[in-house]
Amino acid sequence: MTNHSPTARRIAKTILNGFDAYFADFQNITLGAKARFETASWIGVHEANKERIDLYKVKVNQVLKLVHSVTSKDTSQLDLWRQAKETYGQLIANHNNYEIAETFFNSIFCSQFQHAHIHDSHIFVKSSRAPDEKPLRDYSIYISYNGRDGLEAMIEDILADYEFSIPWEDCTRDVGHICEALRAGPLAHLNGPEDEQRLRVDMLESVFYRNKAAYLVGRLMFAGEVIPLILPCLNNGRGGVFVDTVVYDNDSTSIIFSFTRSYFMVDAPIPSRFVRFLSTIMPLKEKSELYNSIGFHKHGKTEFYRHILAHMKVSNDKFVIAPGIKGMVMSVFTLPSYPVVFKVIKDKFDNPKTVTEEIVKEKYKFVSRSDRVGRMADTQEYTNFIFYRNRFSEELIEELKKLAPSKLEMDDKWIIVKHLYVERRMEPLNLYLDEASEQQTIEAMEEYGNAIKQLAAANIFPGDMLLKNFGVTRHGRVVFYDYDELCPLTECNFRKIPEPQTAEQELSDRPWYTVAEADVFPEEFRLFFSGNPVARQAFEEQHSDLYDYRYWQRLQERIRAGRIESTFPYRRKIRFQRLPIKRTPPRAES
Repeated sequence: MTNHSPTARRIAKTILNGFDAYFADFQNITLGAKARFETASWIGVHEANKERIDLYKVKVNQVLKLVHSVTSKDTSQLDLWRQAKETYGQLIANHNNYEIAETFFNSIFCSQFQHAHIHDSHIFVKSSRAPDEKPLRDYSIYISYNGRDGLEAMIEDILADYEFSIPWEDCTRDVGHICEALRAGPLAHLNGPEDEQRLRVDMLESVFYRNKAAYLVGRLMFAGEVIPLILPCLNNGRGGVFVDTVVYDNDSTSIIFSFTRSYFMVDAPIPSRFVRFLSTIMPLKEKSELYNSIGFHKHGKTEFYRHILAHMKVSNDKFVIAPGIKGMVMSVFTLPSYPVVFKVIKDKFDNPKTVTEEIVKEKYKFVSRSDRVGRMADTQEYTNFIFYRNRFSEELIEELKKLAPSKLEMDDKWIIVKHLYVERRMEPLNLYLDEASEQQTIEAMEEYGNAIKQLAAANIFPGDMLLKNFGVTRHGRVVFYDYDELCPLTECNFRKIPEPQTAEQELSDRPWYTVAEADVFPEEFRLFFSGNPVARQAFEEQHSDLYDYRYWQRLQERIRAGRIESTFPYRRKIRFQRLPIKRTPPRAES
C-alpha cells in the first residue's frame, strides 16, 4: 500500500464518513415515501423530493468545512488531494456503493477548487475499478415467482408480498384485471395453462414511489424472453390501494422511467444492483439515466461524463450548432452521433429578452426541484466541461466566440466551456410539424395542448409557448425545454383583452389598455401558430379551452386550495375499470 501522509488519510476518511452520512440521510428521506403514499400526503411528497435533491449540496458544503477543520495544512495543495484520492480509493475498495462514493469525493474536490484541475490524478474521472469486479454474493433485491399453480395464483402471491399498511381495495378484481391484460398482451402466444406454468416473474422487493403512485417493478420471463412487468398502484383516498393498470411493453416502461419525470423514491441500499436489474427491462437506457431515475442524479452526471468520453474515442463526427430556430438566451450545440444537446447561456441576450443570466440559472434550478409531470426535460448542469478542439466545427467555434466568449477557454488542443447544461436531444416541434402528415399533426397538437395543461396543473406556466420551445421525443411525446420565462402559474394574472371603446382603439396596432408584468392574455395564444394553419385548427379542435382566461383562473383556484392533480405516465385508456369483475378462468388447452 502506498505510504500517504496522515493529513491525506484524515481528509479521505472525513470525506468517506461524510458520504456515508449523506447516503444514510438520503435513505431516511426515501424510506418515508411508503407512509406518505399510504396517508395520501401529496404535499409531503413534493416537499420530500425537494429536500432530498437539496441534501447533496448541503452535505458537500458540510463535509468541505470538516475537511478544512481536520488539518492545519494548506488544503489547496494538489499533491495533498492526489494522495487523498489514492487513499480514498483504498478505503472504498470493498464498499458496496464505491461508485457513488467516488462521485461524492469528486464533488468535494470540485467544490474546493471551483471545478478547476479536473484530472484523473485528482478525482475519479475513471472509476477505481471495473463494474462487477467484485460481485456481491448472497444478496438479492428481488423475489422470484413461478407459474406452477397457475397465473392467477402467481399474481396473488406477488400482491400479497407487498405489504402496505392499508388494505387492497379489491385484490381479487385486480388479479383478474392483471391476468386478463397479460393474456391479451405478452402472453397471448402461449398455449394455455401448461405454458403458463413455465412462467417466471422476478419482482423487486422495494416499491418505487413517485407523486401519487407506488410502482411494483419486475420482469416476466418465458423461454429466454424478458418482458417488463410494472404494476402502478394508487391510493383510493379512503384507506385502500388498487392496481391501476399493468405495463409490459418496452416503450411504455421507458416512458415511466423517462428523463421528463421526477425521480423515484425507492429503498435501494445498493443502487448499482437496481440499475443492473432495470437494465434488463430497459436495455436501451444508459446507466446515467437509470441512476437519475432513482434519485442519484449526481452520480448520473458522472456516468454520463464517462460515457461521452468513451463515445468520443469511437466516433469522429464534430460538434455542430443544433438544428432549429436559434434561441435568444442560449447557444445550443450537439454531436450528431450522440443523443443530447449542450446549452450555453449567451453573454448578451437578444431583444426583447429582459432576463439576466442569474435569473436563467434560477429557472433551471426551479425545474430541477419541480414535478416535471413528464413534460419538462431533466437537465444536468456542468462547470468546466472539457472538449477536444478538433471535434468542434469551425462554425460552432465562431458562434461561441461571438455569443458566449466569457464561457470559453481555448488553446490548440482543448475547449473548456465554463458553464453549460446538458439535456436529451429532441426534434423541435416546429420542425417536426414541417414534415408531419395531417394525422401526425393532429396527434402532436393533442400532445402540445396536454403538455401545457399538465404543466399548468403542476403550477408551472411555460411563459413563452412558441412551438420552437417544445420538442418531440422518440415516443412522440411533446416536452417543454425552454425555461427562461417559466414561472409558477399562481404568479400570473390571467386577463381577458378589454373590448375597444373607440374606432381608434380598434384599429390600433398597440394595446390601448394597461399591461402589468404578470398579466397574461390567453386569447393571444393563437399567435403561436402563425404560419401553420393546419396545426392551429388541430389545436383549436382539441384545446380551445386554453384560450379562455377563466380556464386558467379556475386552475389557479384549485392549486391555491392545495389540490394536487393526478398525472399518469401511461395512457388513460389502459387504466383498469374499477367495477368488480368475475375472476377469469385459465384458458383451456387448444
